[in-house]
Amino acid sequence: MVEGSPPPTRLSSPSRTAGLSTAFVALAALCWGISGGIGGILTDQNWDPIVVSFYRGAIGLLFVLVWLAVRPRGSGLANPRLWVWSAIAGVGVAGNFAFYFISIAEGSVAVAATLMYCAPVFVYLVSFALKLERPTLIKWAAIAMVMMGIVLLTGVYKVGAGEVTLIAAGAGLLSGLSYAIFIFGFKYAAPHGSPQAILVIAFTVLAILLFLLGDAEQTAAVLQTPSWPLFVVLGVLGAGLSFIFYIVGLNHTAPAVASIVAMVEPVTASLFGVVLLNETLGALQVFGMVLILLTVTALSVHSRAD
Repeated sequence: MVEGSPPPTRLSSPSRTAGLSTAFVALAALCWGISGGIGGILTDQNWDPIVVSFYRGAIGLLFVLVWLAVRPRGSGLANPRLWVWSAIAGVGVAGNFAFYFISIAEGSVAVAATLMYCAPVFVYLVSFALKLERPTLIKWAAIAMVMMGIVLLTGVYKVGAGEVTLIAAGAGLLSGLSYAIFIFGFKYAAPHGSPQAILVIAFTVLAILLFLLGDAEQTAAVLQTPSWPLFVVLGVLGAGLSFIFYIVGLNHTAPAVASIVAMVEPVTASLFGVVLLNETLGALQVFGMVLILLTVTALSVHSRAD
């Protein structure tokens, strides 16, 4: 509580504020999970995953531009370091969106979402290499368990007859690696400006990259297709509201709690794929998925508790 402010009322009590913030984080994760399912529908309709990713990011850019216009103070836009690190974050989120939808198009929503959830493992490995994080036996054991989960989920142990194609598995892991790049970029940009300014730069970089890499004919065709409402919903949920909810929610949510709540995303995406897209998972795949989700969550909680 700030000195000189009135005593908190029941509506503004710390516990109620924390509960509301956690709900925002959960809502963001739910939006991301649903966006994976919507991406699955669009790629099933033969839309280019890069084009789908472009519209997700471009619509998100509109939202964060409004956020920056409403809250312009402390943006840090005059700081060159903000631009450099935010641009790196933009490359990361562009790769995250694109590889995620490529993995969905080549495999399934459940597998893609679970592999992307491995992002904290990549963060650890990069941190170990840069000596930003001290490796411990627990962390290495957790990483080994995640790798075992990936083997079970993708079925790579079945020589020549894996459950998941190499492209689907590789793109899913690259989406996680790209998200790790976004995390690093955002982390190092944060001291130099506001979250909304960082996201404006990041999403602008994303929109430029994916527009150049995407199919120009399909990009234009989206504006006249009957599927355009799905693209709008994807952008609003997958990048517009979700990133704002998540950042606002983190202000009063314990990192360990946020790590656990984030499991809503892959679980929601998996249920969306199974229920609405008729995707199926074998018993070993389900076990591998659960092993990954529980281990990554425990690893994140353990790290924040250090």
